[in-house]
Amino acid sequence: MRIAISHQSEYTYDRDGGTTVQALRLSPPRNAGQSIETWRISAPGIETAACYTDAFGNVVYLIASNGEAGPLVISAEGVVHTSDTAGIVGFTDEAASPAVYLRETRLTKPNAAIAAMAQSVLVDIDGVTDEMNTLHGLMAAIHAQVAYEISTTHSATSAAEAFAGKRGVCQDHAHIFISAARLLGIPSRYVTGYLLTDGTDAEAAHHAWAEALVPLLGWVGFDPANKTCPTERYIRLAVGLDAAIAAPIRGVRRGPGAETLVVTVAVRQAIEQAPQQ
Repeated sequence: MRIAISHQSEYTYDRDGGTTVQALRLSPPRNAGQSIETWRISAPGIETAACYTDAFGNVVYLIASNGEAGPLVISAEGVVHTSDTAGIVGFTDEAASPAVYLRETRLTKPNAAIAAMAQSVLVDIDGVTDEMNTLHGLMAAIHAQVAYEISTTHSATSAAEAFAGKRGVCQDHAHIFISAARLLGIPSRYVTGYLLTDGTDAEAAHHAWAEALVPLLGWVGFDPANKTCPTERYIRLAVGLDAAIAAPIRGVRRGPGAETLVVTVAVRQAIEQAPQQ
């Protein structure tokens, strides 16, 4: 499938001045399920930005802005070709050891309720965990127990808080899944990306899910919010231990005034190009 993506973040400040430093994880990777036809990032200072690959395999651009007047706009757009691999990403090339993905963070720290749910879906065959059936059971349990409701949680809501409230958005579903999978000894990570839907809901277009490391298969995606493994409608952007670490834009600002952020995301199916004669 050929998918066109436009992602714009506009920052405005009620007073001029100040310094902003931001890390941009806005470069979708190439893998078995996706290839990049075109991709362009536009941002102040992007031409001279430092660029590196972090421990999780994400390409990162580091930009700085020094008190320029007017809004600060960061945009990424392009066309990505995707295919359905039943959620299987495979083994990826990155510096981080798989053991890193067993580490708790504030957003993924489990509580007794998450631990009980994890144990309830555990499939054990002769003392050996059946990872795939366990993970599918975990995805189904979270989907059934945590309703998808926008504006009921926020970016700092933890997995334990969202599970206790029994409602949240894709970020919360992914955090709960990661929290429970790690408790069962299965390395798991947060994925931020895009989802092609049948509607125009920007909340759904900018999506998040989880990946777990399965022996012999490598990384496999699970989306508890939609109770499915990622299909050709999903575009992977960045990964990390949780939403904060995998955020497409993460930075700090020093200076006067308050900041306002407006994010606009559009994902649509692009017309397939006719083969050249």
